[in-house]
Amino acid sequence: MRVTVCRKEHFNAAHRLHNPAWTDEQNSAVFGLCNNPHYHGHNYELVVKLTGTVDPETGYVYDMKKLSDLVKEEVVSKFDHRNLNLDTAEFRELNPTAENIAVVIWKKLRDKISPDYDLAVQLYETERNFVEYNG
Repeated sequence: MRVTVCRKEHFNAAHRLHNPAWTDEQNSAVFGLCNNPHYHGHNYELVVKLTGTVDPETGYVYDMKKLSDLVKEEVVSKFDHRNLNLDTAEFRELNPTAENIAVVIWKKLRDKISPDYDLAVQLYETERNFVEYNG
């Protein structure tokens, strides 16, 4: 019996979408307001999904307190109230699009969670705009 458990977390962060290989005009045309040189922010909602077998002794797929602590340590403590472009090593050279942020988060968590579990990350940039990465 495989079941998916989900943990939802929240963080606030600023970013600027920008490709340094492009002209200012091209960046503006592609990224619009998200290319503001003074940055802009989002109230990100993160959903981490683990799919695995229910342990017959605990009834758990995964200890949710352990998952909560892991997400806070690996993601929230590093990205919350930060400028992703300037304050994080992960995005100094990588454009912090929602897609790239989700992949970075997935990789951070994948390294800490047994491969016995399927891992998916959903990242909501706004209520209507979100991405999902499954590895």
